[in-house]
Amino acid sequence: MPTPEPFTAAGVDGIRIAADRLGDPAAPSVVFLHGGGQTRRSWARAAAAVAARGWQAITVDLRGHGESDWSADGDYRVVSFAGDVLELLRELPPRPVLVGASLGGFTGMLLAGELAPAALRALVLVDIVPDMDPSGASRIHQFMYDRMESGFDSLEEVADMIQEYNPNRRRPADLDGLRANLRHRDGRWYWHWDPKFIDGTAARPPIEVTEVERINAAVDAILTAGVPMLLVRGQMSDLVTEDRAAAFLERFPQIEFVDVAGAGHMVAGDRNDAFAEAVVEFLAGCSDDR
Repeated sequence: MPTPEPFTAAGVDGIRIAADRLGDPAAPSVVFLHGGGQTRRSWARAAAAVAARGWQAITVDLRGHGESDWSADGDYRVVSFAGDVLELLRELPPRPVLVGASLGGFTGMLLAGELAPAALRALVLVDIVPDMDPSGASRIHQFMYDRMESGFDSLEEVADMIQEYNPNRRRPADLDGLRANLRHRDGRWYWHWDPKFIDGTAARPPIEVTEVERINAAVDAILTAGVPMLLVRGQMSDLVTEDRAAAFLERFPQIEFVDVAGAGHMVAGDRNDAFAEAVVEFLAGCSDDR
């Protein structure tokens, strides 16, 4: 797999945002935004597939995640994530495609629907819709919260917990890949994100994820601006259930849709082959004149 080029950008209020680049810096960009509790490393194989097709693939650590700065005042509003990304986009060729999973999808919807309607060439939502299934959202929150403070003795413990959460994903033989999402401190492994993001102590939490009509209004603004959208759902997702995906697409029939068999909420990790194929096919229709 090609080695990405790391770089940083100044987000809102100067917060440092870490990112990686694959491909020609002058080529049109595809910007990948991870879900809550993940890092830019989650997109490695998908970014490589996109870069191989002539695009510049940019993977981003959202504030409080991975190698990006934590917010000193606990500002983890979705609109702040979106503001950071918008600042990063100023350093790229105009009108990129944005691919956002879960929290990254909410970030993309507010960026293109409220902050800068003309900023994107296209938007891909990865297993996220404004009206999430609350039981699926609760299960994700519990997974992130359970070992947040205590951490893990070993990478084997981390793999066990991931396997319990997602039994349909094959346990990796080599656990070194897990290190990218963890910090090693005092002999233990901890998730690579600011606990304030999830533990209820953030001064400004990402409350927008519960504001269904606000997010729907943002989607309407994106489509009104003529920006193409694609929803990629994991067929076994308990966050974007079949009924909720159908309701979203009925409300916004302009949005293209791919249902990935054998994948749950973590679509790119569960079935990267099918995910990358869906994204690359969608990108083929995202010409400069759209």
